[in-house]
Amino acid sequence: MSTISPTTSLSENAVYAKVAWRLIPSLFLCYIAAYLDRLNVAFAKLQMQSDVAGLSDTVYGLGAGIFFIGYFCFEIPSNLLLEKFGARVWIARIMVSWGIISSAMLFVNSPGIFYVLRFLLGLAEAGFFPGIILFLTYWFPSQRRSRVFAVFMTAVAVTGVVGRSAVRLDSSSA
Repeated sequence: MSTISPTTSLSENAVYAKVAWRLIPSLFLCYIAAYLDRLNVAFAKLQMQSDVAGLSDTVYGLGAGIFFIGYFCFEIPSNLLLEKFGARVWIARIMVSWGIISSAMLFVNSPGIFYVLRFLLGLAEAGFFPGIILFLTYWFPSQRRSRVFAVFMTAVAVTGVVGRSAVRLDSSSA
């Protein structure tokens, strides 16, 4: 990282660079996984429609949208609980519950189960992004945060590349 101000010491820059190298890669990968999970339902649509009876385009669209209802309903409570339990504990809870529910999508065999799991996935994932932002504010002072947030947010662009590459690989092998 380059110097922020003329009074910033080299040792201070080294400390923040070390902190960034320890935190950002894992948080970056977590955000890629979370974003890929949101996109994954679109990639899995064709296979799910052939495997699950009654999963029409309408049912699929509603199920995909139900995720955001759960996310919206639990965003504020999740942020309040994040403040109560701390970012580290709450982000770990989000990642574990999100992984369990995401894995449970394997057992979707009816539109009802699809709806319930998508809603629960929204509940589980709510608060992830604000939790990461809060966590980063604990480690970086305000004059360094914009750069750290920008690096973290590039995960969205990387997810698009990874997601499209996975679809191309899957479609070329079919």
